Amino acid sequence: MSVLGLARPELLTMAPYSSARMEAAGGDIWLNANESPWNPIELGRINRYPEPQPPQLLAALASLYGVEISHLFVGRGSDEPIDLLTRAFCRAGIDSVLIAPPTFGMYAVAAQVQGAKQRTVLLRPEAGFALDPDAILAAVDASTRIVYACTPNNPTGNSTDPALLLALAERLHDRALLVVDEAYIEFSSRDSLVTRAGSPDNLVVLRTLSKAHGLAGVRIGTAIAAPEVIGLLRRIMAPYPLPEPSTAAAMLALSPDHQRLTQERIAQVCSERERMRLALPDYAGVREILPSEANFLAVRFDDPERRYRQLAQAGVIVRKLMKYPGLDDALRISIGTPDENNAVLAAFAADREVA
Repeated sequence: MSVLGLARPELLTMAPYSSARMEAAGGDIWLNANESPWNPIELGRINRYPEPQPPQLLAALASLYGVEISHLFVGRGSDEPIDLLTRAFCRAGIDSVLIAPPTFGMYAVAAQVQGAKQRTVLLRPEAGFALDPDAILAAVDASTRIVYACTPNNPTGNSTDPALLLALAERLHDRALLVVDEAYIEFSSRDSLVTRAGSPDNLVVLRTLSKAHGLAGVRIGTAIAAPEVIGLLRRIMAPYPLPEPSTAAAMLALSPDHQRLTQERIAQVCSERERMRLALPDYAGVREILPSEANFLAVRFDDPERRYRQLAQAGVIVRKLMKYPGLDDALRISIGTPDENNAVLAAFAADREVA
């Protein structure tokens, strides 16, 4: 069975919105989209609607990830592919997604917005919040259309063996998509599954320029999947999802010089992550540092609320994790610059409970 057998059948025959950019190419005088003929600000041709899927950006991302352009969909961060996948494969009130908490919250939000049911299989805290493939397979039923796996996982920081995920995708074939979210993979020693996306055809990989590439404000995320899945996402995408300035910024960041700088900064984040991992246990109230292959540390405290307030008073804002299952005593601390990380340690050192 084709992977499209899992999709909403009514979308397969739906006529997608046909934008002016899709209908015509070339020419020097564009009078087909009711745009202003004047460019108000020198930030690219922002008086014109942008390419829905910019060819130059697709080519740059295909080179970065080592895949064919036909396997790529580019949207507004990873959130847009998550939303589109949910809408494309889940019928409201009928189909379901399976998530493995504690994990990234947008999988559940997209399901709720679509009216899709949710099934959950908790990560195993006793095994370092490891994914449980057997429990996932046991929970998948005829309604399940998407299974999400985040590696390295947000907010715990642990990663999953790519061989285990490939095996899970094979066992889910003809039953559900396996969507592997690799937003933090650049900070991990694990291999990416990006070149295996679409093989098997139910394996989808998500990547982003928000984290390692430093473009969170630009909002560029990519789904890598079988061409049939990519075609379906393009069928239901917004007419012009990528603003021209965002594409221009991404192209600059993907240039060879900037890529060398990105690699240097990834190495520095990993070095600082290790420094913080070793330093934090010296402070009173720190119970445990969860192993992390991402650009953050999840830290267990005797009194996380007190530690959160203590950091906030020092001007340092971290993320509370107490709402997540198995993390009711934890805060997530992103790895910043050396000076920013020193500010975290200084805030703890100023406390009277320092050991």
